[in-house]
This record gives sequence, structure tokens and C-alpha cells, in this order.
Amino acid sequence: MRRRAFRPSNVLWTLLALTISIVWIIPVYWMLNSSLLPNVILQRTTPTLVPTGGSLDNYAGVLEESSFFQALGISLAVTLLTVVAAIIIAFLGALAVSRFRWRGRWSFILALLLIQMLPAEGLFIAQYKMMSSVGLLNQVLGLAILYTAAVVPFTIWMLRGFVAGVPVDLEEAAMVDGLSRTQAFLRITFPLLAPGLVASAVYAFLQAWNEFTVALVVMTEEQARTLPLWLRGFLQASAMRETDWGQVMAASTLVAIPVIAFFLMVQSRLSSGLVGGAVKG
Repeated sequence: MRRRAFRPSNVLWTLLALTISIVWIIPVYWMLNSSLLPNVILQRTTPTLVPTGGSLDNYAGVLEESSFFQALGISLAVTLLTVVAAIIIAFLGALAVSRFRWRGRWSFILALLLIQMLPAEGLFIAQYKMMSSVGLLNQVLGLAILYTAAVVPFTIWMLRGFVAGVPVDLEEAAMVDGLSRTQAFLRITFPLLAPGLVASAVYAFLQAWNEFTVALVVMTEEQARTLPLWLRGFLQASAMRETDWGQVMAASTLVAIPVIAFFLMVQSRLSSGLVGGAVKG
């Protein structure tokens, strides 16, 4: 095999990438480091970069809060409902836009982009009144509906590129071999769209899991709080007696764990899905 020629520019780009990576990872490391240290050490003027003598006491203190598990269950339920509903609706919408020609198609595509430009804050009053009128305030289903409506437009646009990138000739060739249209789609086209579905699911998951403002408007009762709302309440309760930053950082770490776990499960398909969506459509 031929040896690659040494280029100083490659070294510079590598050093730049490492520098950017370090800048991104420092806040995460600081959160983990602080979550293992007692509040007495964190209040010192000299920062502690290595958690020598640290413990899991902060995590134990957070997990003793029964409201944490209640908020965790609500966030998981809302997020799963949002991801499933958004993927199904957006997938069907992407198929309709990419595979069929109908009057108003381009107007529909343009509307998807315009909807994304609307500020979320401008919809709060309408969303609150709508959920209140149908009795879905402080309900998992009501919040999941709002999240799904917010995620679907961009998800349709994202999946449209993947669907358009799969040639129709593949389905037609399978139909010539004796498969029905549905069988050809499920056996030939659908597996090729898996990376796009994964990338779209990640987007929907992040939007639903981390969302704060809509949940603050709709989930007004304490027992209906999602994890971001619970974390704010936990910080406020801690501040009343003297902010325990160790426990706050431990709580923030626990909130981030499901996101990390989800990424680890789908990361093998995520990279191909993001690259595929950038070049197709």
C-alpha cells in the first residue's frame, strides 16, 4: 500500500479538530467532576480539576427525591409518544411528497419551511387555550401532541431527502419479480430508509427530551413536571437553603444519561443517516 504523503495542513486541521473537541468536552467534564465533589470543596476559590476523594453521595441525595422518578417517567412517556408519532406521520408525509405528484405539492413543501420560522413563543397562548379546551392540560398526551406538531414539519423535510434518494426503479424491479407494491416497499425500500429514520428519531428525541418552555406553559401542576421542569425546581429548592452545586450537577448528569444511552444505541446508523441526508434530495 502506498504511504500517504505528509502534509502540514493535515496536522493543522487535526490540531484544530482536537482543540474544538476539548472546548466542547470541558463543560461536560466539569459537570461530571463537580457531581462527585461535596459542596464544601466546590465553594473554594481554587477549582478542583480532579475529583480526588469524590463520592456518589450527591447522586444518592438526588435519587432520594421521589419526584425525580415521577418526572423521569413523565419525560420518558412524552418523549416516546413524540418520537413514535412524529416518525410515523413524517414518514407518510415524506412518501406523499417524494413519490406522488399532486396539485399543491410545492406549496405544501414551502409551508413546511415557513412553519419552522414561526417563533415558538408566539404560539403559547393558543396552545394553552387549545389544551385547556380539550382537557389535556397537565396531561402526557397533551404535551406529546404539541411536541409532535413542532417536530413533524422539519422531520418531513429531513425524511423527504432520504425517500427521494431511493430510486423508484428498485420497487418496480421487485414488482416485476412478483412482489406487490406493498411488499416491494417493505422488503426493498424500507430497509434503505433505516438510517434516515434513525436520524429523524434522534432529532425528535432531543427536541422532546430537552424542551422546557412549552412544558412550562402546559404542565402547570407540580406532579406533572417533566425532567427539565423538575431540574429547575430542584435548583430553586436548593437555592432557598444554599445552593448545593454538587447535587445540582449530579441531577444534571442524571438528566443527560438517557440521551447518552439513546445515542449509544443508534450511533452506528446515525452517522450514515446524517451524511445521507446531506447529499440526497
